[in-house]
Amino acid sequence: MTKSTQKITLSPSRDIPFNKLVLSQSNVRRIKDGVSIEQLAESIAERTLLQSLSVRPVLDGEGNETGMFEVPAGGRRYRALELLVKQKRMAKTQAVPCVVRDRGLAVDDSLAENDQRVGLHPLDQFRAFQALRDAGMGEEEIAARHFVTVAVVKQRLRLAAVAPALLDIYASDGMTLEQLMAFTVTQDHARQQEVWDKVSRSRFDEPYQIRRHLTELTVRASDRRAQFIGLEAYETAGGAVMRNLFEADDGGWLQDIALLDRLVVEKLRCESERIAAEGWKWIEAAISFPFGHTQGLRRLEGRPADLTTDEQATIAALHAEQAKLQGDYEGADELPEDVDQRLGEIEAALSSLEERPLIYAPAEMARAGAFVSIDAEGRLRVERGYVRPEDEMADLGDGSGANSDAGEYRAGAQGTQGAGRAAAVRVGGTGAEAPDDEAEDPERPLPDRLISELSAHRTLALRAALGAEPAIAFQAVLHSFVLATFYPFGSALTCLDISLRSPSFPAEPTGLRDSASAKAIAARHATWKARLPASDKELWPALSAMDGTAQAELFAHCASQAVNAIHEPSKAVHQGRVSAHAVRDRLEQADRLSRAVGLDMVSVGWKPTVENYLGRVTKHRILQAVREAKGEASVQLIDHLKKADMAREAERLLDGSRWLPEPLRGADVEVAQTAEGTNAEGLPAFLNEEDEASDGADEVEEIIAAE
Repeated sequence: MTKSTQKITLSPSRDIPFNKLVLSQSNVRRIKDGVSIEQLAESIAERTLLQSLSVRPVLDGEGNETGMFEVPAGGRRYRALELLVKQKRMAKTQAVPCVVRDRGLAVDDSLAENDQRVGLHPLDQFRAFQALRDAGMGEEEIAARHFVTVAVVKQRLRLAAVAPALLDIYASDGMTLEQLMAFTVTQDHARQQEVWDKVSRSRFDEPYQIRRHLTELTVRASDRRAQFIGLEAYETAGGAVMRNLFEADDGGWLQDIALLDRLVVEKLRCESERIAAEGWKWIEAAISFPFGHTQGLRRLEGRPADLTTDEQATIAALHAEQAKLQGDYEGADELPEDVDQRLGEIEAALSSLEERPLIYAPAEMARAGAFVSIDAEGRLRVERGYVRPEDEMADLGDGSGANSDAGEYRAGAQGTQGAGRAAAVRVGGTGAEAPDDEAEDPERPLPDRLISELSAHRTLALRAALGAEPAIAFQAVLHSFVLATFYPFGSALTCLDISLRSPSFPAEPTGLRDSASAKAIAARHATWKARLPASDKELWPALSAMDGTAQAELFAHCASQAVNAIHEPSKAVHQGRVSAHAVRDRLEQADRLSRAVGLDMVSVGWKPTVENYLGRVTKHRILQAVREAKGEASVQLIDHLKKADMAREAERLLDGSRWLPEPLRGADVEVAQTAEGTNAEGLPAFLNEEDEASDGADEVEEIIAAE
């Protein structure tokens, strides 16, 4: 009989008392790996022994059996049983099912058992967890029985819930585990299949690209609107949230944008009605307002509310606790975590108490209003106390003041312009000039013509004198600038015919209001406003009391408000509203000024994104930007994409490159270019596979064209 036809005889099985078993030195497993002995012992205690031990008789010197058996295969199971005996959870004479071997080598048995062991395919594990849940086990029970965290159970259940067609592709190695994980952000099987069909044909199927496609019609939970209403309110109203269980997702993605916007408008309306009840004439509300929306409006001067007795006591107690903690740890190199946390809480509480609400005069509030919006962090932003020019009280009139139609409200997705109901204002006329007769009248004023001629002489003399006094001339110009900047509706005027006009901005660009530059200007303006007198009548002596450094800094702040480096639309030039020569000269001067102050738009936080540039220009300009910053090799990686995908990929490629579009460069700024053929560092793996991407370029273009 040949070996191929010889019948196989299996090794016999016997129940052997545990105290007759010893661990063999022939066991090849020396390094601990996988489930611990303690966990395996718990599993055996829960389910009993699921797999027999492989043993061999221990022979004496003459080759006779001694009644003891060594365990060359199944050492971890042996140790787990040994632990249960030590814990007195199993008798030492407990019969253990064993397969008894007496042929071959013990070390060969041990090696074969481990070599032939095949772990579960991950998909089998996912489906097994799903079967346990379907059988009635909760997530916590599954986690406890299989020694994993509840989070791991949730992840595996979510993976098992992906569209069956995609699970089959994963099982046949047509998709990586990371790609499968990306699909779990949504439970919409049709959408999962649609995205896979798209990315698998285009080859742009990295996990982050899959997630981007699945979430392109959603709003991130970090969006200001979502932060404003809160995820709990959105979900209570029936809104669905897509979550990524495998990495940080900043709260996920909100799917019902219409519901989100409705909730935002409703909350803005409620907040606006509450603020209107304070007594304002009008309230204007929007998610955001254009930069400079308060330009041309007068800001009321409010008085901080007085501290109550309880608030004063709280502040004193917080200061005392702060001083004690700082004194106790004065010499410490590092503060204990709880102490550091408490000091932070104290600082936050003191800051909250010191930021007092402002109190306004009721008569002033009756002709002023407030802007209600949402800041970049999703908090309510209320800008109170703005008076529109048409609501200003007349200098002459019946003294009745403005109407107090508080509570007028308008809300919209974008900032809206327009006043509330106009105040009743009556303007008085000027007195008529006295008749020109020859009769003597001691009270008759000088003729206007004569006064003009005399004042011309004085003007010329004053020019000559002021030109010889640089310090006073500087203060006079500064005085004019400060009046225009901080007292636009004041009664004081200046004799210098100098205008400081702050140019208006176009419709607010993305992120302009919350940019570092806007915040720096606002902070500097608030600091100076606090230092200046409330009345413009007291401004000149206040400026005289300042030293030269302070005057120069204030002068620079005021002068900066007149900077106009805004490009005029070609339509305005063609219609003759502005000359092309004037625009060119102004922009050239802006370049010179930028070089003089060392302006670097990258350092102040600007970088090209889909929203602020790449999504608003042609594909040619997108590719030109990538070519200038990263070289031709990077261009070839994206030149076949649709514009939306090209813009998103370009944003990622340009991140950190310091590339700027022409309007943000100085006249003599050179664009750093990566030499053609140089592979840009930091590209994702699929973009570095140039040969593969290049070989399939024609096919990809055909697929994209078909779509």
